[in-house]
Amino acid sequence: MSASFDNAAKNYDKTFTNSVIGRAQRKFVYAHFSNFLKNKKPKNILEINCGTGEDAIWLANQKFDVIATDISEKMLEIAKNKNKFKNLTFDFLDCTKIAQKYAPNSFDLVFSNFGGLNCLSPNELQLFFESSSTILTSEGTIVAVIMPKNTLWEQFYFIVKGKFNTAFRRKKEFSIANVNAQQVKTYYYNPQDIERLISNNFIILAKYPIGLFVAPSYLEHFINSKQRLFSFLNYLEKKSTNFSFLSKYADHYIIYLQKK
Repeated sequence: MSASFDNAAKNYDKTFTNSVIGRAQRKFVYAHFSNFLKNKKPKNILEINCGTGEDAIWLANQKFDVIATDISEKMLEIAKNKNKFKNLTFDFLDCTKIAQKYAPNSFDLVFSNFGGLNCLSPNELQLFFESSSTILTSEGTIVAVIMPKNTLWEQFYFIVKGKFNTAFRRKKEFSIANVNAQQVKTYYYNPQDIERLISNNFIILAKYPIGLFVAPSYLEHFINSKQRLFSFLNYLEKKSTNFSFLSKYADHYIIYLQKK
């Protein structure tokens, strides 16, 4: 998996981070996450699957102490070149070995954005949650942005194109996602799947849709030529973003987990 993301690193900011859709979806993640951070006030944050460091820099800029990690050395190289903060450290981590890397009670919050956890199989993801509970403090939380199985945009788009197998790929045990022309094995999880996997260690505090109306990033070429449509979709996204029951129909959803 690390090799796939190493190969994708060079163009990742261009194709997602700085894209119209990437910026829009990240804006909604930050809006939700900011409200949570105002009330929770974590001192130490561990980010997993940090990619090129965009979210880690956002967190560090708000004076949190952040360790941001990834399994891709190339992603980390780009992230480190962006870093100008003393309260931000980038480090290599295979997130399936999180408890081997960090001591118990090391962090107040673990964060993962834009489907990083979707690279883990159900068994790996359950192990991740169990391991995360050991490195979190007694009232620690996980905030994760995950891709669900029932994304309406994806189903509609590929049905219109006559690609019925692709339209429902997220409902399969796993599918192969294209990340900057790299093939990545990907698993999809609805909120109820997460609830089952965390039952021994966490409870769900809240969840919200991200990308219910703002399209998935592979439709960037379509959106770029239809700015009025995008503005309307962005407006609809703002109106729908607090309806938690819509989470499983969006491109992603943000979920807050509280340690038991």
